Amino acid sequence: MAVRPRDDPRGASGGDPGPGRTGGGDLDLDGIRAADVIARGVRGAKPGEVPGRLCEVAVELLPVIGASVSLRSEGMPVQLSASSAHAAHLAQIQATLGDGPCQSALADGAPVLACDLTTGRDAGRWPVFAQQATEAGVRAVYAVPLGSDAVCVGTLDLYRDSPGGLTDRQLHVARLVAGVMTVALMALPRETEAEPRDQEPWLSGLAADHDEVYQAVGMIMAQLGVGADDALARLRADAFARDCTALDVARDVIAHRRRFDPY
Repeated sequence: MAVRPRDDPRGASGGDPGPGRTGGGDLDLDGIRAADVIARGVRGAKPGEVPGRLCEVAVELLPVIGASVSLRSEGMPVQLSASSAHAAHLAQIQATLGDGPCQSALADGAPVLACDLTTGRDAGRWPVFAQQATEAGVRAVYAVPLGSDAVCVGTLDLYRDSPGGLTDRQLHVARLVAGVMTVALMALPRETEAEPRDQEPWLSGLAADHDEVYQAVGMIMAQLGVGADDALARLRADAFARDCTALDVARDVIAHRRRFDPY
């Protein structure tokens, strides 16, 4: 369910009981408190560490058990950082399936609040993802876009172990964290820029998993004599059939434990 500014961010019935619409003063106070927590969370961090620190801050500020961040990319989202291995695995599930709240938020450019993956509209919208997420202990997922209203460059994904929505104030805080995340990512120096020795290049070390997937895609292209889209589709299908993630299959391909043969 895409939530635009005019909609109720608590989403489907069964969401958290909230105080209703709050005034601007309350939101401002929430923003100030959140800004203090964000500043403390990223203090002393190197540029490449900031996305992971902000995922941890999101868990501290919001009623969620995990958070992850990814960037829009051709084929599969670029998985960057997560608050825990569990959150990283949930992000990989969405990337492997090519479906889920993250993908919907990228398409809509608006927050997507999947308030109950166990039943009803949310479970029916992403049935395979909902099944795998609930098996992993998650009952609700909130995907908040990174970027502007015109350009969505990625998502901040938040995972919760019980059904429920976000109040206006909680969504305001989630948007604030996503905004700081966007600024932090855009501030990382590009590889093509002349960088001081103490600065890390663009996404240095953050996209290692993504690189492994596309190394494997290249190997599958050579094995099958197909293009990149078909090779990625075969990798994803193999991951689904084996009940694992695309990254797991990619690592098997790179290590020569898995070879693809033509049908």
